[in-house]
Amino acid sequence: MTADVAALADAVLAAHDGARPMPLPSVQCPDLTLHDAYAVADALRRRRSARGERVVGWKIGFTNRTIWDRYGVHAPIWGPVWDTTLTLLDGTAATLSLAGLVQPRLEPEIVFGFARSPEPGMDEAALVGCLEWVAHGVEVVHTHCEGWRFTAADTVADGALHGRLLVGPRVPVVAWPRLGEDLAATTMTLACDGRVVDRGVGANVLGGPLAALRLWLAAMARDTPGWRVEPGHVVTTGTLTDAWPPAPGQRWTTQPGDARLAGLDLAIAP
Repeated sequence: MTADVAALADAVLAAHDGARPMPLPSVQCPDLTLHDAYAVADALRRRRSARGERVVGWKIGFTNRTIWDRYGVHAPIWGPVWDTTLTLLDGTAATLSLAGLVQPRLEPEIVFGFARSPEPGMDEAALVGCLEWVAHGVEVVHTHCEGWRFTAADTVADGALHGRLLVGPRVPVVAWPRLGEDLAATTMTLACDGRVVDRGVGANVLGGPLAALRLWLAAMARDTPGWRVEPGHVVTTGTLTDAWPPAPGQRWTTQPGDARLAGLDLAIAP
């Protein structure tokens, strides 16, 4: 390994805590590989855990193949979701503060809650048996890399771009017999101040959120074998639309096409 893992993890944590941009990890370490980047991400995880934050799940990023060319990242990435970044909403409305976020963007996603730990290699039916609930959520992604220009390794080292995750009403999976097929067919409408800005569909996410989950479990076991989905964890599976930048005072709303999933109404704090 050629990267100075400790130095890069310290730099990312300082940028996170200071809510400021930082030089690209791949510029600080020109030979940075994805393997190195996950080592940085794990060092960052250990630093945040040591100061009292707790991993409560995982985010999968760049599962939407329709936007790969736009960002120059052509394969999924992943990273932790924290007790300090996750909000399980009681209803469908919330106020979102952008404090502490750098170049934030909103992503409407499908989120799973786990009753049991899944294993890599499970088929979709077995995975459903590990789930407790499914919900629609909005991940707020952000990056300390200027102008949203980076390599895949940069995004991994930068905490997988995770900022916040707001999860709407949870639907028990026992009440959803065709979960994989229905989620793949689910449409999503994203609007700002009453104007539709984007539309997507579940199939954008590697063929569907459940399919994305299955593929990711195999990749995580291969590339980050020390990371594991635990009972009670949440996993958010990637954006169904492009990611859009919010601004203070705006109101963002989402509307899933499947009536079992509640849309969200997010007021951006002034």
